[in-house]
Amino acid sequence: MSEFPPSQGLYDPRNEHDSCGVGFIADIKGRKSHDLVRQGLSILVNLDHRGAVGADPLVGDGAGCMIQIPDALLRAWATATGRTLLVESVAGDWQAALAQAVERAGAAI
Repeated sequence: MSEFPPSQGLYDPRNEHDSCGVGFIADIKGRKSHDLVRQGLSILVNLDHRGAVGADPLVGDGAGCMIQIPDALLRAWATATGRTLLVESVAGDWQAALAQAVERAGAAI
C-alpha cells in the first residue's frame, strides 16, 4: 500500500481503508447543480462490479445515487396531492431497490 497524503481540509488519512465500490461527490460550498448528479451517475456507471449488477442478475444489490430532493419540489407535490409537510429542517428521504425490468419496477411503485 502506498503512503497517503497529509491531512488537509476534510481529508484525514486515518479514515483510509479498503472498500468495495464506493464513490462520493459533493460541492463543498453546498451549491446544488445537475452537474453533480451527472458526476455521481458517472461514478456509478464506472463501478461496474457494484452498479446494481450483483451476484443475482435479476435484482439490484443496493447500488444507487442519493440526492437531495429540492424542498420546493417536494412541497409542490404535497400540495397537489393534499398532503402537509413539516418544516424544511425535519424533512426526510427514502430509498428503494427496484427490479431492473421497467415493467416490474413500475409495478413496484
